[in-house]
Amino acid sequence: MKIGALLLAGDIGGTKTKLAVYQMTADGLTRLRDNTYKSIHYDGLEGIVADFLAETDAQPAAACFGVAGPVSEGLCRTTNLPWVVGESAISKHTGIPVVRLLNDLQAMALGLASLPPEELVELNPNARAAIGNIAVIAAGTGCGEAMLYWDGQTHHAIATEGGHADFAPNSREQESLLRSLRVKFGGGHVSYERILSGPGLYNTYQYLAEERVAPESPAFRDALLEGEDPGKLIGRFALEENDPLCRETLRLFVRVYGAEAGNWALKSLAHGGVLIGGGIAAKILPAMTNGDFMASFRDKGRFSDWMGTLSVKIALNQDSGLLGAAKQAVELIA
Repeated sequence: MKIGALLLAGDIGGTKTKLAVYQMTADGLTRLRDNTYKSIHYDGLEGIVADFLAETDAQPAAACFGVAGPVSEGLCRTTNLPWVVGESAISKHTGIPVVRLLNDLQAMALGLASLPPEELVELNPNARAAIGNIAVIAAGTGCGEAMLYWDGQTHHAIATEGGHADFAPNSREQESLLRSLRVKFGGGHVSYERILSGPGLYNTYQYLAEERVAPESPAFRDALLEGEDPGKLIGRFALEENDPLCRETLRLFVRVYGAEAGNWALKSLAHGGVLIGGGIAAKILPAMTNGDFMASFRDKGRFSDWMGTLSVKIALNQDSGLLGAAKQAVELIA
């Protein structure tokens, strides 16, 4: 370990980009400075990194960024931004000698695996402690999925684009939602991300409003007209204002979330359980902990009993992606 070395870590999302400088110490990593930028105000990551380094007056020995999109041969065309991010371009533009890109959920998985117990909320009171693969899922600006593969000694983060797989309804209500979203998006394919994300919350709200499940709140419509984020509004109006339509939106959202988390646990053979990250789950804890999520999670036919033994934890730490990127940066100069 190169004590005193500076490392740059970044969590690059469709809404915001957070960067931080860490210093390697004898006790591990110490965060020296961080800042958050609105991604849409820039035409690429290089500009954000240059602005941040100018503010910090630091020259990192290495950098690692978790980026929302598939990474191949050091390049990523971001999913929810019109960017092409490249390791060599960032290195050339900033002078950082070693740059690594990870899928954002791959970085988040690395960070989640190192969180202390007090930063996690267990959803399954019947969970049995076990070691093995861990399924990671996170709804935020998009829906990300990753796996922490257990090789018998340690975990390795594996990236996927599972959030873009076909949404599979398991109730008449969800079948109707799927039909509505097919019309809205002009095709046969509807991904889980169309529901399990901030924009997906609003898609679900609009569907329930069209079905007249509950009346729309004039206060909610006014807040929308003022430009407030629809996903955040739905959570606030459901949990703080007791708005019926927003409550129903969260109920349906949570049920789909639980079902897909269960799907991913099965596909990962996640003996080590499930970790839930992203910007939504921790902000709607009352809706995530009332039993709806776990009921859908367990509802897997012949595997229901096994599903009922798995640990399912929500991360309260919103910087797990940043932490994971920093940990990977350490490996670049080890």
